[in-house]
Amino acid sequence: MNTQRSLYDRIGGREGLAVLLRHFYADVRQHEELGPIFNRQISDWPAHLEKIGTFWARLTGGPSNYAGGMPAKHMNLGIDPSHFAAWLQLWSFNCTCHLPKTEAQEMIGLAREIGQRLKSIICEE
Repeated sequence: MNTQRSLYDRIGGREGLAVLLRHFYADVRQHEELGPIFNRQISDWPAHLEKIGTFWARLTGGPSNYAGGMPAKHMNLGIDPSHFAAWLQLWSFNCTCHLPKTEAQEMIGLAREIGQRLKSIICEE
């Protein structure tokens, strides 16, 4: 029997994710480079936060009905490697502020992997 708790459970489940994502996207929306991109694309922030929460729930081992398609949604947005660096910096800051150290590092690692894959698709380095 596996008694190890999932990352999802260790960060507080859906509520823990919601707190992290609310703070993170509040920073994103105000960011000089990222804000205009996100604010131009997203008109319903509560719906976006719910969908992104479902995405992160799946990645962290929680219940999720996320349907996929994340890379395609980021095509044609005009993002470049500097945007990925800014996104990861804000994510790292928020994880460090709102999660225990071990879980923050795990979440940052997941984000780094996602960012690298997405960057390789979008930026074709």
